[in-house]
Amino acid sequence: MARVSQEHLDARRRQILDGAAICFARNGFHATSMQDVLKEVDLSAGAVYRYFSGKEALIAAIVEEVLGQVRDGFEEAALSSPPPPPDLLVSSVLGRVLESKEFLTVDGRPAFPRLVVQVWTETLRNDQLAGILHDGYSAVQKTWGRIVEAYQDTGMMRSDISADRVARTMMAAAMGFLAQQALFGPAPHEILRDGLRALMSVRDPYDTTGGSQLG
Repeated sequence: MARVSQEHLDARRRQILDGAAICFARNGFHATSMQDVLKEVDLSAGAVYRYFSGKEALIAAIVEEVLGQVRDGFEEAALSSPPPPPDLLVSSVLGRVLESKEFLTVDGRPAFPRLVVQVWTETLRNDQLAGILHDGYSAVQKTWGRIVEAYQDTGMMRSDISADRVARTMMAAAMGFLAQQALFGPAPHEILRDGLRALMSVRDPYDTTGGSQLG
């Protein structure tokens, strides 16, 4: 019997994950059955269950993969000295993630933002998924904390605000942008870049220190 190559196994796993993501984005987790996934990917039950034990395992794998992509993008930026400014950093990482999923569509619209919102909703009832999401976001938050500290060390950002609070705000901006796409339709990630850039340019008219909080 011929040995199946790792490349073939990886491609089959990719096929199942992408098909499941489309199903979940289309109808939600609860309205999607494993039979729906089997039909979408055009594979037998045995072929799919070889990789995933069921719907919960598929959901967990999709969440872990997406969070890993986001974390890796920010980890790469954290290695730069200094890191790119927030407007470029957030939009570029989010843009890369969106572009890697742009072939996933539901009724001609991007499936990924809808899938993200489905995941957030599911965590309210699924403790296992909530744990995976918490761990993933915590890792991203820690990476962002290091990036903010690098900004502060180089004088790019005021140092009287905690790195954790800045990290949470940047993550909120990215999450909010995804939610907007799910609700109102696709939009280029440059919108997020330009909006953040404008906000970064605001000067406090009541700041009598002349911006001396930097450094």
